[in-house]
Amino acid sequence: MKFAFGATVSVLLALAACGPAEMPEPGEGETLFVENCTACHGYRGTGGNALIGGQVAPDLTQISARNDGSFPRARVMSQIDGYGHGRVSQEAMPEFGTLLQGDLVPVEVDGIMTPTPRPLAALLAYLESIQVP
Repeated sequence: MKFAFGATVSVLLALAACGPAEMPEPGEGETLFVENCTACHGYRGTGGNALIGGQVAPDLTQISARNDGSFPRARVMSQIDGYGHGRVSQEAMPEFGTLLQGDLVPVEVDGIMTPTPRPLAALLAYLESIQVP
């Protein structure tokens, strides 16, 4: 079977495009944060804005500190996506799952590489990057 040089290059480029996607950089998530989260959590993520029912948006820069210095990726993704809803303290948090659809990227969650929509992974990367002790 003969292949033309151009066809071979096209096939190789197509295969390269199918390579594994990488975790987004925090800057990509910051854009999503500014568009969707600042009204409640503030531009720097420090929270404090009053919400419906008299609740106050939590400080997102202290997630790791509230979790003994470890960033709880699974819990954070569940909260953003909407799976963490149902408890009284979380009722004011809107569900963003439908807004965060996209191509899947691998995200390590509890030692397991988990296919995650890229926008959700980007927001996770940003939140993880703004943690302060």
